Amino acid sequence: MTEFKKQALKYHNEPTPGKIAVSLTTPAETVDDLALAYSPGVAEPVREIALDPNNAYKYTAKGNTVAVISNGTAILGLGNLGPLASKPVMEGKALLFKRFANIDSFDIEVNHETTEEFITTVAAIADTFGGINLEDIKAPECFEIERELIARCNVPVFHDDQHGTAIVTAAGMLNALEVQGKNIHDCTIVCMGAGAAAIACMELLIKCGAQRERIYMLDSKGVIHTRRDDLNEYKLNFANNTDKRTLEDVITDADIFVGVSGANLLSPEALKLMAPKPVVFACSNPDPEIKPELALSVRDDLIMATGRSDYPNQVNNVVCFPFIFRGALDVRATEINDEMKIAAVEAIRSLAKEPVPQEVLEASKSKELNFGKHYIIPKPMDPRLLERVSKAVSDAAIKSGVAQIQS
Repeated sequence: MTEFKKQALKYHNEPTPGKIAVSLTTPAETVDDLALAYSPGVAEPVREIALDPNNAYKYTAKGNTVAVISNGTAILGLGNLGPLASKPVMEGKALLFKRFANIDSFDIEVNHETTEEFITTVAAIADTFGGINLEDIKAPECFEIERELIARCNVPVFHDDQHGTAIVTAAGMLNALEVQGKNIHDCTIVCMGAGAAAIACMELLIKCGAQRERIYMLDSKGVIHTRRDDLNEYKLNFANNTDKRTLEDVITDADIFVGVSGANLLSPEALKLMAPKPVVFACSNPDPEIKPELALSVRDDLIMATGRSDYPNQVNNVVCFPFIFRGALDVRATEINDEMKIAAVEAIRSLAKEPVPQEVLEASKSKELNFGKHYIIPKPMDPRLLERVSKAVSDAAIKSGVAQIQS
C-alpha cells in the first residue's frame, strides 16, 4: 500500500467515517425547544406550507440545500463501479459545496434497472431540495436524464460533469486565446473524446463564438463524420462533412486541442502539426493526453491546461459549480440556463485578469500569479469567486426571467 493510499483511507476513516454530518441550527436543549422543534409546534409551519408551497423556503432548509445524486456509472476515471462505490465522491462533492459556497448538501446514490426508473426516483424527491446536482452518470444516458429532470422538476437541475467542466473550460479557453492573440470564431478545434464533458464543452464554446463546422470531434473509432452510421443523436450533432479520419488529419493547422478522453493519446508528433501559438487543454485525469513537460519541450509557443492541481492552469469544476448553485439558490431560480452559464464564464475569466491576493498565493503555494500563459483560470481557493460568480449568475437568472425572487 502506497503512502498516499494510506493517507487517503485514513482521511476518510478518521476521526469519523465519511466527510459530512448534520448539524443543528436551532436550540434543542429544553422541553420548550422540543415543543417548538417537533410536536406540537411543528404543525404551524406544516399548515403554512400546505397553504403555500413557497413557504417551504421560509420555514425549512430547502432554500440552501442541494442533492448530489449519482448512479455510479461513471465514477471519476474509475468507470461503472455502482452507486455505493460512488458515495465517497458524492460526499466529497457535498464537502466542496459547504466549503466554498456554504451550501448544505446531501448525497443520494440510486440503484435502478432502467434510465426511466432513475428519472422517476429523482423527480419524486426533487421538491425536498433547492437544487439537484447530477454526478458521475455515463453518456449517453446522462443527456436524457438531465433533459427529462429539467422538464419534470421545479428546481434547477445541473449535471456538473457536463456543464461545470464546460464553463471552466470555456473561461480558460477564452483567456488563453486572448493571450495568444486569437479569436475563437476563427479557430479550428480538435476535441478528443465524445462523452458528456466533451459534448457539453463544445456546445458551450459554440455559444461563446466557435463555429460548429470548424470543430472536429473524435471518439474511440476516430473522427466523427457524416458518413458514419454508428452515431447517437448527440455525436451526430458534431458529425463533420470531411474526408479526414485520423487525429493527425484533423490536428494539422488546428488552433485548439481539447482532450477529455484518456492518457497519452496526443503524441508529440501530432502536437507539432498544430498551428502557431496553439492552445492545448489535456484534461484527462489522473494522466493527461500529453504531459505538460513533454508538450512544452515540443512547442514553446504553447498554452496548456490540465485537470491536475500540480500543474498551472488546472481546469477544476470547483471554480464553478458551488457558485453556480449559490447564485441560483439566492434568487430561487427554476433552472440553470445558458445565460447563467455564460455569465459564470465571463465572471471566472475576468477574475483571472485581476491582481491575486496574498492569501490566494499562500493557499495555492504560488510565489506569483499574473494573467498570462501560466495563469488563465483563477485558483479554486480564491475567495472572490463566491461573490463574483454567484452574483453574475443571480443577475443573469433575474434578467432571463427564471428567478422567483430578486436578489
